[in-house]
Amino acid sequence: MNTRSTMQADSAQPMGDVRPAPTHEVFNQPEPLENYNAYVQDVALREAVHRAGGKDFDAQIMAYGELVGGELIDVGFKANENKPVLRTFDRFGHRIDEVEFHPAYHRAMALGVEHGLVSLTWTAGAGGRVARSALIYMHYQVEAGSQCPLTMTHAVIPSLRAQPEVAAAWEPRILRGAYDPRCIPASDKHGVTIGMAMTEKQGGSDVRANTTRAWPVGQPGPGQAYELVGHKWFCSAPMSDAFLTLAYTDKGLCCFLLPRWCPDGSRNRFHIQRLKDKLGNHSNASSEVEFHGAWAVMVGEEGRGVATIIQMVGETRLDCVIGSAALMRQATAQAIRHCEGREAFGKRLVDQPLMRNVLADLAVESEASVALAMRLAQAFEQAEHDEASALLARIATAAGKYWVCKRAPLAVNEAQECLGGSGYVEESILPRLYREAPLNAIWEGSGNVQCLDVLRAMSRSPDTVDAFFAELDGAGGADRHYDQFLAGLKQEFAARDDMEARARRVVEQMALALQGSVLLRAGHAAVADAFCRSRLQGDSGLMLGTLPPGLALDELVARARPSGHPG
Repeated sequence: MNTRSTMQADSAQPMGDVRPAPTHEVFNQPEPLENYNAYVQDVALREAVHRAGGKDFDAQIMAYGELVGGELIDVGFKANENKPVLRTFDRFGHRIDEVEFHPAYHRAMALGVEHGLVSLTWTAGAGGRVARSALIYMHYQVEAGSQCPLTMTHAVIPSLRAQPEVAAAWEPRILRGAYDPRCIPASDKHGVTIGMAMTEKQGGSDVRANTTRAWPVGQPGPGQAYELVGHKWFCSAPMSDAFLTLAYTDKGLCCFLLPRWCPDGSRNRFHIQRLKDKLGNHSNASSEVEFHGAWAVMVGEEGRGVATIIQMVGETRLDCVIGSAALMRQATAQAIRHCEGREAFGKRLVDQPLMRNVLADLAVESEASVALAMRLAQAFEQAEHDEASALLARIATAAGKYWVCKRAPLAVNEAQECLGGSGYVEESILPRLYREAPLNAIWEGSGNVQCLDVLRAMSRSPDTVDAFFAELDGAGGADRHYDQFLAGLKQEFAARDDMEARARRVVEQMALALQGSVLLRAGHAAVADAFCRSRLQGDSGLMLGTLPPGLALDELVARARPSGHPG
């Protein structure tokens, strides 16, 4: 029978007996990574949380891990497929400056707030910050856009406490554990979120070049009301209930809390000019805003605005490290799931030596990043009562942000290649991860800013260098490659004359040494050996997938394998 008659015969089959076309048999396709627990299946995360002091929160983290590997996956796709929309005016012509979000975005926000991603650090006591860091690490893997307002709302607490009466009014609303998206005065809401508006188009990271001005409504000074006039080039999450921002008075650059609504119940003169059309981070709205005599209250000492707001910046920089580590984890898990479920040239992809090298290297990069992130979270928590931890956090956070955020785009792209064309289509999560990957290297200070911040810490607080090397010396003697690398780093520090010109090289080495020290003390021999031999030797490759011979590649891949998949 020829093809035409075959088609006619098939078309004559009863509708209830339609058979799939013989050319469309589905096989050699991996099972999707879904319906899993993002904490249970992540050995490296669990061990890092326990090392950092968060073990008592395992049940709470595990409960959120179930949501992340279940409902939040679908929420993340929907929130990013439906971008926020700016409504400048209502249908009667009244200026409202409101942004409409898809319900999935609000669901992601509600889950995050209700499960402690904003409050746990400040309310849970010992281990709370580490547990909260684990929660955002999981959340970020499947919905990064909502993490921006969650991060800023969490991070604002130290800056608000510079003005006790302002903190007394706003902190209970922030830490209430309730998400309320209504655009009404904060005093009438169940809970609030806080944003930040610092950057201006002429200054960028150089906030002292800002031109926004502030004039006192009555008496000047901290805790007093001002009117602000100016333009902010980037204001993320513009539907927040209030914003920390910077403006000049006659005494210098000052920090202000600017609410969406004035104390008399009227809308503040906070005008959204447009939403940014961004590379990624699509579920979150980023905007340009103008202050047309907007009401605000001064927070902290007048003329010391940068010193006040930098406390919030330090918190958000830590979240940048955690977020980039999270992207690498999700990308690595997706790559392993694909390669263990797909065959090529007669073997599973994971069983092919070169692919196994790539997957093992991704696993090492991912674990080194989360190990460092949780160590930094531990240092932040201990900084409240331990000076050495405070000094370490001061210098190591900038170094960690520089390196981990730089590595994320490389790692995510390598994971995409493991999936081939399937990793380049939007039905996969990989394109979203790839668009997200460059953001944390830019947000809260680009790579050069982080390097200069390390140099600033070295200059203004020389004790930070002592704390840094004390941390690294704690792993001395465990690995000869590490010991040699550490000796070379100390030589780099000994020559300070041209430090700024070679700051990137130095800060990269600082971050690698930190990761090596954490992994060596963590006690997993295969991971530590692979890291030290591949990252701390002079002939280590620049690309992933260049692990040297003799490493336990199978063990590395198995350790990073997402749960529920056959080995």
